[in-house]
Amino acid sequence: MTVMRLSFRTLSFKLGILPSMLVASLALGACQNSTSTNEKEKTEHAKAVDNEVMASDADETTDEPITDNKSAEQAMISTLSDHRWTLISVMGNKSQPLNELAAVKDEVRLSFNQYQGQNTLNYSVGCNTISANYQLQGSVLSVDDSMSTKMLCADLNAAENSLIDLMEGDSQIVVTKNDASQEEQAVLTQLTNEETTLVWEGQLTDQAKYNSKGETVFWAVNAKKTSCNDSTSEMCLQVKPITYDNQGIKSSEGQWAPFAGVIDGYQPDGKHDEVLRIQRYALDADTNTAANDNRLEAPSEAYAYVLDAVIESAVAE
Repeated sequence: MTVMRLSFRTLSFKLGILPSMLVASLALGACQNSTSTNEKEKTEHAKAVDNEVMASDADETTDEPITDNKSAEQAMISTLSDHRWTLISVMGNKSQPLNELAAVKDEVRLSFNQYQGQNTLNYSVGCNTISANYQLQGSVLSVDDSMSTKMLCADLNAAENSLIDLMEGDSQIVVTKNDASQEEQAVLTQLTNEETTLVWEGQLTDQAKYNSKGETVFWAVNAKKTSCNDSTSEMCLQVKPITYDNQGIKSSEGQWAPFAGVIDGYQPDGKHDEVLRIQRYALDADTNTAANDNRLEAPSEAYAYVLDAVIESAVAE
């Protein structure tokens, strides 16, 4: 019986301290939760500060200018595209002229363009037109394998094959202004991997020269000149605008009018009535050719006119 009493007392003692332990446990848990909450708040605050710093750094990075190398490449590509290049000399790696190219250098042409987002170039010795994509990194011009039309060129075959070999692959290029020329010209010097030097002279394209996109118009030009106006004896070209439909059939004509200006590239001989395909360029940026697309419009001082082709020519009666 004594044993039983001792057990009950022990049990009573354990049951008596149980509520106190429970209270202590709850208090400890509350402290831990409070500490955890404080630590969580501190962690979130630190993350917010880090994010603000990172955002500030990103803004500063975004505001930095484009690197000089990229700007130089873009400027070079624009310069190359704004000119049409003619070969003026070609020298081998021992300062010896490449006779097959030197003999036809005045006919060797090079142009840089863009097609479907790719930088492209075209070149010719006066027979086939050869095309390729190119890349420019710094001063290194890298030309891909070329595609060519398939005309037989007889005596030009050797010159054409030589030019293809020189153009494909990598070469170093530099462009300088031709100070000796009164016109806006540039000189392109190209040094190939085989140490052959090609020197090209560039003439500004009409679009670059007039800083506007050309618009195609057609003019008839009378072999006989007419008085520029009633108050002078000066004689002018006699022209009238013409339009053609999508099938190339003449659809309308304007009125004959005197033209006191210049058609760049055209030399009338006074013996032939001719029809010219002309590119006209707005001289004033405010001249909106798209909104006023009237190809029967009389010649105007607001435009520069450049010959594209003579499409009809007949001996005047």
